[in-house]
Amino acid sequence: MQAAPALFSYRKFWAHRFGVASQLPMSREEMDVLGWDSCDIIIVTGDAYVDHPSFGMAIIGRLLESQGFRVGIISQPDWNSADDFKQLGQPNLFFGVTGGNMDSMVNRYTSDRRMRSNDAYTAAGEGGKRPDRCVVPYSQRCREAYKGVPIIIGGIEASLRRIAHFDYWSEKVRRSVIMDAKADILVYGNGERQIVEIAHRLSRKEDIKAITDIRGTAVIFKHGHRDGWWEKDSSSVDTPGKLNPPMDPYQMKTAETCDESKPKDTLDDGAQVIRFKRAEVNDKEHTVVRLPAYQSVREDKVLYAHTSRILHLETNPGNAFALVQQHGERDVWLNPPPIPLTTEEMDGVFDLPYSRVPHKQYGDKNIPAYEMIRFSVNIMRGCFGGCTFCSITEHEGRIIQSRSEDSIIKEIEAIRDTTPGFTGVISDLGGPTANMYRLACNDKKIEASCRRLSCVYPSICKNLGTDHTPLIKLYKRARALPGVKKVLIASGLRYDLAVLSPEYVKELVTHHVGGYLKIAPEHTEDGPLDQMMKPGIGTYDAFKKMFDQFSKEAGKEQYLIPYFIAAHPGTTDKDMLNLAIWLKRNGFRADQVQAYLPSPMSAAAAMYHSGKNTLRKVKRRGGDIAVPKGIKVRRLHKAFLRYHDPENWPMLRDALNKMGRADLIGNGKKHLIPTWQPAGTGEQGEGKRFSSNRTATKSASNVKSFRTQHVRSTEIGTRAKVKPVKKRRR
Repeated sequence: MQAAPALFSYRKFWAHRFGVASQLPMSREEMDVLGWDSCDIIIVTGDAYVDHPSFGMAIIGRLLESQGFRVGIISQPDWNSADDFKQLGQPNLFFGVTGGNMDSMVNRYTSDRRMRSNDAYTAAGEGGKRPDRCVVPYSQRCREAYKGVPIIIGGIEASLRRIAHFDYWSEKVRRSVIMDAKADILVYGNGERQIVEIAHRLSRKEDIKAITDIRGTAVIFKHGHRDGWWEKDSSSVDTPGKLNPPMDPYQMKTAETCDESKPKDTLDDGAQVIRFKRAEVNDKEHTVVRLPAYQSVREDKVLYAHTSRILHLETNPGNAFALVQQHGERDVWLNPPPIPLTTEEMDGVFDLPYSRVPHKQYGDKNIPAYEMIRFSVNIMRGCFGGCTFCSITEHEGRIIQSRSEDSIIKEIEAIRDTTPGFTGVISDLGGPTANMYRLACNDKKIEASCRRLSCVYPSICKNLGTDHTPLIKLYKRARALPGVKKVLIASGLRYDLAVLSPEYVKELVTHHVGGYLKIAPEHTEDGPLDQMMKPGIGTYDAFKKMFDQFSKEAGKEQYLIPYFIAAHPGTTDKDMLNLAIWLKRNGFRADQVQAYLPSPMSAAAAMYHSGKNTLRKVKRRGGDIAVPKGIKVRRLHKAFLRYHDPENWPMLRDALNKMGRADLIGNGKKHLIPTWQPAGTGEQGEGKRFSSNRTATKSASNVKSFRTQHVRSTEIGTRAKVKPVKKRRR
């Protein structure tokens, strides 16, 4: 893996003499107070501006400020004209455009494509403050406002659309977002290294068109061969059935291939040809894998699945090739992933002078996303789980980047001493997962050459370090701080790792669970679990046994809160029926359930679109998987998760009869759903009887869930969140 310049090693830009702003300015009046005549960089974001390290615009803005640049923020501008994009004047270096902490489509629409009425990342939770796919219109308005100013797009929305991608909301394959946004550079992944290098190179008057070699970026070239690079067809990495024959090493001379510097030969008929050199092993750093063109993957689902598989195989910064994909007359070029941040660099990023509160222009308005995280601390990044439905790995990478214990403790103390409303409870110490802190491959050489999609599936890699001792030490030190009454763990727990460390489970259960602990088995059946790359339900049972044991020893009544996904690729009706039976047997009920949502570029989205298993070599024949598509089947799968809801009983009775499982319809404990129907419920009218002559005397209120639950919306879609039912005497 190539070394990267240290994040804070650059010579500061001259404007550092203006000092540090209490909050980055959002108006010309604030710029005047700071003594600025202009901004060097302006960040345009789809979120309300919260100056907190859990918000992307704050991290990037404060990091660029630490490099000496004057950074302004334009938050949730009116995209119908360029007026709002001129409010801070013309930036000296570039516009940085991001959709925000969440993908704007996931943020705005449910998995049933219904528009949400609220937005957690907006003041007062108001919906409709950002456009669909907001990176594109924001970039276009920036270009209208100030022609010639470079535009850099980034954040999770751009990151997950860096190549041609399946768009669930339009049910078609769309071009790379850099093409539609007409941006100069796309930054993918966590963008600290990329954005700092771009800013310093532009400050040295380097042409934006010459900045094409930064890891973790995508740029556009004219279609064709790039000097100094050897192309490798993606079919040599993974063969997607029949393809067009590989390029002949003797290609007829055309206007596109003519290059007088290349050695030439002459055929017997006098035609002039060019001899192409084959890529050698020592040419790896200058070898690019050519993916099937956008036009091809748009029309051919098998080629799309193949392309997705290649992309996921080329995500290790230690061995990934550059990738290129043709879009008409131009190529979208993806440089290899960025080098992960060191612990010292992570500390530097999180130790920047954040005010830790929303911008003052919002006054007393509540920003729901901020309320969720204001007493939480992010201790790490990345995830080596590789769950196919999740976007974390595609965005943050598989290599865990952890902060130092001292840096984390320093942030907890800052929350205690400066954050309004702190009552002594830290709501979370976590990140993408709760318990991958400082876990890594035991051998750096193996890590740099590994091409596994997951370090924990189908089993935990023998080279993976699973020692939870540093995390246990951190928990103990955090909860011992003066003024801190309790430290909770709210991030999702990777329980297949936790069971390897009983000491960790004991520390967690005894001191850091507030009555309920969320984990994500996702399903009970091997079919969908295999397509998710998740462990079997037996691992959940092993963890539950530990959880119950240590809860009892601590004298606490505590419950596990499992998440489940409906309608994931690879799931059949029978799988959902078995999951419903498991839920009832274990006394779980779910509320507000939604089906799997295919996020752009995830492996599961490729499965959803193509019907192919992309975890193995993609072939035209074979490798097909069940894909629950269509509103009826998706609603049925959701109904199985909410087997206890009378509104779903008519649908479930019909399905069970068709599946030959009418034995599950009845009024006993062994039955899944009853034969009677409460008045005013169900699809077929009020008070009708189904398969019974008994009058429906029970009201719908008698069969409600034990407690109203919440839905966890993330970049991967929405899962069912369940809680145990308290047994009542009859």
